[in-house]
Amino acid sequence: MTWRPALTVVGDLPLGPPPTWAVLERDLLETQDKAWRVFSAQCTAPNGSLPFVDRGQLTSRDAGDDFYEAFFNWPTLYLLSGSADLLTAAKHHWNGVTTQLAELGRVDHEYEIGYDWFHQGEGNLFFYGLCLADPQDPQLIERAARFAELYTGGQAGNYDANLNIIRAPHTGSGGPRWGLTDAEPSYAWDPVMQRYGLPIDWLGVDSVDQLKDPASARMMGEQMRDRMGRGDAVVNLAATSLVLNAYLMTGERSFADWVVRYTDGWWKRAAGNNGVLPDNVGLSGRVGEYLDGRWYGGNYGWSFPHGIGSVGAAAVVAAQNAALLTGDRGYWQPTRRAFELVLDQASMQPLTNVVEDWRTEVARRLGLDEDAETLLVPTRLADGGWFDPLPPPVNLLTALWHGSREATDLECLNTLRATSGYDWAVTLPFRNKGEDGHEQPWLAYLAGAYPGYPTDALRTALAIVAHRLALIEADDSDPGEIPDSHYQKLNPVVTEALLQLCCGAPQVVYNGGLLQLAVRYWDAVARRPGLPTDVAALVFALDDTGLGIELVNLSLHGTREVLLQSGTFAQHLIESVRYDRRDSDYPGSPYVEFAPRVDTITLEHHVAGRYLAVQLQPRSRVRLRLTVRLDRLPPTYSAPWDL
Repeated sequence: MTWRPALTVVGDLPLGPPPTWAVLERDLLETQDKAWRVFSAQCTAPNGSLPFVDRGQLTSRDAGDDFYEAFFNWPTLYLLSGSADLLTAAKHHWNGVTTQLAELGRVDHEYEIGYDWFHQGEGNLFFYGLCLADPQDPQLIERAARFAELYTGGQAGNYDANLNIIRAPHTGSGGPRWGLTDAEPSYAWDPVMQRYGLPIDWLGVDSVDQLKDPASARMMGEQMRDRMGRGDAVVNLAATSLVLNAYLMTGERSFADWVVRYTDGWWKRAAGNNGVLPDNVGLSGRVGEYLDGRWYGGNYGWSFPHGIGSVGAAAVVAAQNAALLTGDRGYWQPTRRAFELVLDQASMQPLTNVVEDWRTEVARRLGLDEDAETLLVPTRLADGGWFDPLPPPVNLLTALWHGSREATDLECLNTLRATSGYDWAVTLPFRNKGEDGHEQPWLAYLAGAYPGYPTDALRTALAIVAHRLALIEADDSDPGEIPDSHYQKLNPVVTEALLQLCCGAPQVVYNGGLLQLAVRYWDAVARRPGLPTDVAALVFALDDTGLGIELVNLSLHGTREVLLQSGTFAQHLIESVRYDRRDSDYPGSPYVEFAPRVDTITLEHHVAGRYLAVQLQPRSRVRLRLTVRLDRLPPTYSAPWDL
């Protein structure tokens, strides 16, 4: 049976000189198709693992996230337009790394033995991407269900169904892993951790330097074990992605119900705390049970080590997942309130107020001198009040707006753009491990304030790929001397700019989110994910009513047919499409390279479906305006022809 969409739009406007962005976009896709092969050949072993020898680099509970993170965006590249063998290679490396981590004692039955969800979320991105890329794979289906059952089932002991809590901050295939380390509890002074300050500031230890004393370090370690090493933690909300992924792979309704129920539990605690998410729950189900009644102070919570960075990420992920399943946009309110808590205290301050260990990186990412003034917010809360000023987390606020599409969230971002003290219409050449940080120029582009962003972003991405390839060629590191994060810094696959430009999407929330696309593409002829060969896409408008997309076929001779899907999970309803096409009375040809004039007619069609097909004639283009209703359809991973 041949599957066909209800409507096919014909794009036949002559291309003329191809847009620079379109040429660069295809160049970036094709360059990366070569780059990942270089990484695979030179940075991995034949079985797919990473060259690494543990000579003490790993702590007792160091998770496997860093190993998986070296490949986290490979499935995303495949989904965009990567070659078919990229998916095969990605699966090979996931299997190789999983076997490697089992040998290192970090994984049992293919899943993390037990660690916090700040890191588990990072490590699971690779697996989630594989599932989205190939939801019919029987092995991935089985794994997705088995991994989710570590939390929804009773055998592992991670979840207390009666109290609706995950029972420890460190959980996994080994069940609750009480405490925070398998070594003797001690939190001694460490130059790397000094930047984060004291984990608990009300125990009589007044400065980090006091932790150089073994007795003080042991006392702090024991208190952390007893107060932060049991009960639920707000970052456990990232576990909703693991369970939602299983629902999307299997269709088993109990997984979806668990996501909503577990999120509701935390949202009710926020309602009982003046709308603010607490970060800890004891084993009795009481907030603040081990912290003398404090709603802050839990593991990866408001006080230590990242504050709004970790709490906000977990809240965004849970809101994304629950809103997807229910269509209820009210799930965004507790997340919004968490950010309001710090944004309400924003003020212009010199960057010298930022902790010294972060200052250079912050200045570099904003394009400022280290003594310049910019908008800062306090990011953490302890008994002494709010502290640790940093720039507002624009990446998470962008994810909030992209998910909610509420005017109030966009207004917040526009206010930050106007008051931040630096130019958002600049693309700076950096890449962090989460491959985000360029939300500001993208938002400026969508607001009409930075029309050159697509070409700037793509050129920057190409330069980063070239830099990563040079690092690979020069790398002669001893596998026994490198940190486990070594290979993340060599990964030459870059997807942030492509997600923004092709799919109208920010980078995935790195601590455990599922990919959130405004639009996704399928090659209708090859019946596989991604843009067809020679086709480039640019989302030039995005709001709560829909989006604008330009599609370009650079091929001289071949017609291309691309299928547009609204949302990562085909959850948005396309109501109508408006576009221009050649007036049939005009005798010109779309093959003409430089047409002096093209008479066009504007067409508008009712769609009322998940998909829209576009047939692009050779050397042609089309600009589409889609009217979309958000979260109106049941989400699915399936390809259109598999529904």
